[in-house]
Amino acid sequence: MTKDRIHVDALPEFDAAPYLESDEAIAAYLTDILDANDAGLVAAALGTIARARGMSEIAKSAGITREALYKALRPGSEPRFDTVNRVCRALGVRLVVQPSATVATG
Repeated sequence: MTKDRIHVDALPEFDAAPYLESDEAIAAYLTDILDANDAGLVAAALGTIARARGMSEIAKSAGITREALYKALRPGSEPRFDTVNRVCRALGVRLVVQPSATVATG
């Protein structure tokens, strides 16, 4: 009996957008992404969320052209904080600061 091997390169890329159907799912996804502390990953995640909600609608609500939004939120980009903030508002989410359990306080 011969077993077929699956090559990782042949697998489709995972897309989280279809799973981001609720505000709670979006908040949990974005919170996990923020924990990674990677600006490019945050931009890509916001792009995924915007696609889940409708890129054109989010761009309009954020006051950004759709093309500029795609460019700002492509994987590996480092958008300005103003852009991130505007997109978050358009998505109906906000970034929240809370104490980190890993940082010792004086």
